[in-house]
Amino acid sequence: MRFVSFRPATSVLATTALLLIAAAPSQAQTRAETLRYVTGASVNTLDPNIPGSTRESFALSMSTYDRLVAFGRKQLNGKWVFDLDTITGELAESYDVSPDGLKLTFRLRKDAKFQDGSPVTAEDVKWSLDRCVTAPILGKAQLLTGSLTSADQFKVIDPLTIEVTLPKPDKLALPNLATVYPMIINSKLAKAHATPDDPWATAWLKEHTAGSGAYVVETFKPGEQVILKRDESWNRGSANKPAFFKRVIVQSVPEPATRANLVERGDADLVVDLQASDVQSLEAKGKLKVISTPQYNAITYVSMNNQMPPFDNVNVRRAIAYALPYDDMFKAALFGRGAPLFGATWPDGKPLNGIYPFQQPVKMDLDKAREYLKAAGLPEGFSTTFSFNVGQSSTAEPMAALVKESLGKIGIKVDIQKLPDAQMSTQINEKKLPFYTEGIVAWLPSTDYFYRNFYTGNQRWNYSSINNPDLAAIAQEARFEPDKAKYEEAGRKLNAMHFDLMPQIMLWQPNQDAVMAPSIEGYTYEFHRQVDYRDVSRK
Repeated sequence: MRFVSFRPATSVLATTALLLIAAAPSQAQTRAETLRYVTGASVNTLDPNIPGSTRESFALSMSTYDRLVAFGRKQLNGKWVFDLDTITGELAESYDVSPDGLKLTFRLRKDAKFQDGSPVTAEDVKWSLDRCVTAPILGKAQLLTGSLTSADQFKVIDPLTIEVTLPKPDKLALPNLATVYPMIINSKLAKAHATPDDPWATAWLKEHTAGSGAYVVETFKPGEQVILKRDESWNRGSANKPAFFKRVIVQSVPEPATRANLVERGDADLVVDLQASDVQSLEAKGKLKVISTPQYNAITYVSMNNQMPPFDNVNVRRAIAYALPYDDMFKAALFGRGAPLFGATWPDGKPLNGIYPFQQPVKMDLDKAREYLKAAGLPEGFSTTFSFNVGQSSTAEPMAALVKESLGKIGIKVDIQKLPDAQMSTQINEKKLPFYTEGIVAWLPSTDYFYRNFYTGNQRWNYSSINNPDLAAIAQEARFEPDKAKYEEAGRKLNAMHFDLMPQIMLWQPNQDAVMAPSIEGYTYEFHRQVDYRDVSRK
């Protein structure tokens, strides 16, 4: 089995030694009181707003900083996931939305303190939100999706009350304040480290924290390890108690087989980024707890550049949609671990609902694919490249081989390109790739959000480069539609257009496989697809 294959034993022992050494500064904490989390990537900044921040940095920020509000959680197919529709207070003791939807008023907790002991005030909140929409950081683009664009929208009412004003009622304004970027910063501490060239203390906050979160950063070695210590005064967890673990060790272990070995041996407690084959093998042994949750805000797809011949022809796109060997791809790439977005049945030929993503009524039908190629004026096929990111080789490479084989049967000759991460990103941004596979994720997975951000405009995230004014207009109108029935109808229209235009082909929602010690409890699939250390405990 791969996770116990003939890998150098020294790499496992060395990583285990690192974990043991990391625990040394706090012998007072028992093993049971320490969470050891291993990941293939790393924490590269303490401020998640820095361009290039990793998901691991997002997770760290959620535990070292508070936001005004937080997502609740719900059961999805028997698994706990974040709930976009339930917003609870975090630093906010309570909040109100005005009847016209144009004002959000937040009243802060009287007992909330930053980690240096100073109280959290409305002035800190305003400075933090001003920074998010003003500074050249990642939060600016994210908050734009909730109509939060100007410092003028944030007003201090009194030391514990802040008001947010919107130009239009926007259903994503409140959820945006629960995402990673609008973290509340100790403004006095940050200002003390600001400079005329860096008024928002961006450089200092990259390597230091100034938050009020559940954990304090004790050791930060970018790219290697972070050690967190529990803030005993933090009481915004379950039942208003501190976080369960007294210490959290986040260790970067690049080799997936080594990560699998560590969690199997009990030297690590939790990992979420193992290869599907390793997860399958560990699950079969029955010694560890495996919680597999389809990433309901993420999609893997095959995309075609709708502005580049021959993919500017809708019949070419339809031909490919009916030529893909979906079942074989799903098994080869993910061992079937995920939620398929193909093979649906639409009894009346219309979408079943207005939710995106949705299962499309497509399956491999080579005769139908040939008919579409003939309708496109290309009965003999054509030649193209099919690209994927080298960082996704474990899933994309077997999938690409099957794409090449199947399309060859209808005359489409495919040259597979395995591109380095940076090159792939650049070519996507410059709209130079004709045909490729990638994944998308939406922190706020509502139908209009998906369509506005991934199917409109000349932006990086419009992977298919689709330019359809009708689709863009419906998506934009739905953004501000308060009537649930009308919003649902708009979603159905958008989904029907997606199937008709076939700008890209949704394949599946891969599982997030969280593999953990049997004693770990409380794991929840979070919008940032990492572990929230505040969620978990040990029984």
